Amino acid sequence: MPVALDPDDIGAKIIDGKELARLIRREIRRQVRKLKFTPGLAVVQVGDDPASTVYVSNKEKDCKYVGFHSEVHQMPAEASQTAVIEQIQMLNSCKDIHGIIAQMPVPDSIDGDTIINEIAPEKDADGLTLVNLGNLLINREQTVPCTPAGIIRLIESTGVRIEGSRAVCVGRSSLVGKPVGLMLLNRNATVSYCHTRTRELSSETQQADILIAAVGRPELVTADMVKPGAVVIDVGITIAENGFVGDVDYEDVKEVAGFITPVPGGVGPMTRAMLLENTLKLALAQQEK
Repeated sequence: MPVALDPDDIGAKIIDGKELARLIRREIRRQVRKLKFTPGLAVVQVGDDPASTVYVSNKEKDCKYVGFHSEVHQMPAEASQTAVIEQIQMLNSCKDIHGIIAQMPVPDSIDGDTIINEIAPEKDADGLTLVNLGNLLINREQTVPCTPAGIIRLIESTGVRIEGSRAVCVGRSSLVGKPVGLMLLNRNATVSYCHTRTRELSSETQQADILIAAVGRPELVTADMVKPGAVVIDVGITIAENGFVGDVDYEDVKEVAGFITPVPGGVGPMTRAMLLENTLKLALAQQEK
């Protein structure tokens, strides 16, 4: 049974995203071994952004581990938008590919939203097409964005009850803030959004049973902004002189929160795990047709 938040139980338990992601990958591999076909995931990458290249390489390793067929379609930075669209349309019609992602960022000459929405919704492994985001809005979740899906799983792993909780999302991006807030709302939390124009941010965050920081501002959330016993999910990651830093002042906040994710090792591994899970779901759904 889910547990209620206990403000008297001070000293955060660390939510180990790496371990949870490992367990999810292992379960996916177990399921794939029972299938009579091989799920396929294709990545379309335009240009050679270093961070994207590392991320795509990690996705390939994940696919190999769970037994997926993996393809990376690397296109030059000067590729036209028409050429990228044609590549995606080809993958849409490929029976061996069940999930497709358009790796972001793309060069300025290409409209990323247009590229994403060329992906067939039934192959949208990132859950970012207008159809899948629209289904999220009306509480008909199909394929949901990977990072928000990972956040929900991290919260659920704590045993804390989402239903009836007060959740605050600091950040309103279409990739994380907005969709994770909708997913929490769909699970009967009371949700507030905060952003750069929010007045008295602390007064909002101090009410949160579940606090999600996703704005990309290092150590924005300090201990005095956190309700004792709260679940704190840190999505932000910034490279600083002393290494990676999240949106949460980790060392101070962990003394106040009930549960907290580290940076790195919290949300990041779960994003990749949810991509695999989305792809498997898409593959199974396509086989049923």
